[in-house]
Amino acid sequence: MADMPLTRRGFLASAGAMGAAGAAMAMGRTARAADVKRPNVLWIISEDTGPEFGCYGYPLVHTPNVDRLAREGARFTNAFTTNPVCSPSRSAFMTGMYQTTIGAHQHRTPGVSKQPLPEGVHVFTTYFRDAGYTSVIPYGRKTDWNFNTTAQPYDSRKWEDLKTHQPFFAQVQFSETHRGFKQCKAHPVDPEQVTLPPYYPDHPVARQDWAMYLETVNVLDEKIGQVLQRLEADGLAENTIVIYFADHGRAHVRGKQWLYDGGIHIPLVIRAPGVVEPGAVVDEMVSAIDLGPTSLRLCGIEPPEHMQGRVFLGPGRDEPREYVFAARDRCDETTERIRCVRDKKWKYIRNFMPGRPWTQPNYYKLSSYPMLGLMHRLHGEGKLTPEQDRWFAPRKPVEELYDLEQDPWEVHNLAHEEAHADRLAAMRKTLFDWIDRTGDRGMEPEDPEALREFLEARRQRGRLDYRKFEFLH
Repeated sequence: MADMPLTRRGFLASAGAMGAAGAAMAMGRTARAADVKRPNVLWIISEDTGPEFGCYGYPLVHTPNVDRLAREGARFTNAFTTNPVCSPSRSAFMTGMYQTTIGAHQHRTPGVSKQPLPEGVHVFTTYFRDAGYTSVIPYGRKTDWNFNTTAQPYDSRKWEDLKTHQPFFAQVQFSETHRGFKQCKAHPVDPEQVTLPPYYPDHPVARQDWAMYLETVNVLDEKIGQVLQRLEADGLAENTIVIYFADHGRAHVRGKQWLYDGGIHIPLVIRAPGVVEPGAVVDEMVSAIDLGPTSLRLCGIEPPEHMQGRVFLGPGRDEPREYVFAARDRCDETTERIRCVRDKKWKYIRNFMPGRPWTQPNYYKLSSYPMLGLMHRLHGEGKLTPEQDRWFAPRKPVEELYDLEQDPWEVHNLAHEEAHADRLAAMRKTLFDWIDRTGDRGMEPEDPEALREFLEARRQRGRLDYRKFEFLH
């Protein structure tokens, strides 16, 4: 499956109501003996989650269900999304295409982010349906794609239909680790015990915020356990491939909306009897756009050639990735264009708008991240370390280069060190080759009228009034 640029087709009508799915189910796509032997697939997706689980060696959390899934399947240590915010990331992994190729890279604008997909590109559940599978989205029905599709992506919203409509592809989603965080009374996390990244101040507010995120991971694990238990109770576990992953990284400063590992590094655990060895730990580079084509191939369905994701499991798997790529563009009202390429050791980030600081106002983050307000205040008081205060620089560097083995927190930019000039040049070329090869549409201007409409609607809802944030003034 080659990376390739695509042309766009004319505007299509928006998708019909989910009620049409009931008619499709009534047409009699019930279980057949031949179909039952084909594997089912269950995707469990959490929002805004990094690999902070016991099976990844993270302390303080209580995550027996994901840990058990890892013991029964494989844990992937180098899994990444193609974007650090929900709608572009989901647009990508649900099509097997980079969001920058299909024009789904801006995080929400009426009339612009709801365009049709390019000719021939579909949500990958279409290919499951064509092969006789039933697609079900019973819990957590978030789609949040930056495109319209005329085809119904799912046939049912009922878990009960899984037993009677096999083989199936099911997608269960949990919002727990999205802001705001949830208390776990059974397994609380002591803020005094947490270890903060060095780019956060060691302050009670920062510790409490990080601890609450970890408690919410515990709550998420409970919910995932309930799904796995129901799968077993219904007699579906043995013939179902289970894939757990997150739509992007954690919702913290320098995480979500950014291309540092906090924003794009995700957990990925796959239980597939006969395909992955129980307890395996896999360090192969995997992109979230690989999950769709891999799921199809594991079910004996050939992924279409236009998909840019690679098959990384099972017979006929593609060559392993050497690199993963990610992109960040406008998030709500905050305009940006950043690209990155990463291998197992190095990351290169290109800031195409270096004159815009990391601290551009963004209402969602200002209103949801207590650590951000704290850091603004401490910056004004001169109480941040150089590593922490860097976030408040008036402009970003054009290029960033990080040795991830020596500097996993990505705080020491090596882009201007002569000793790393060859590595910098090689990573830069790799990124720009990908930009050209995939037809990255990040340079295309948005419709100014649609963008003004979007911003005005947010102002009328009072969401763009930054005056309430005293630490900005």
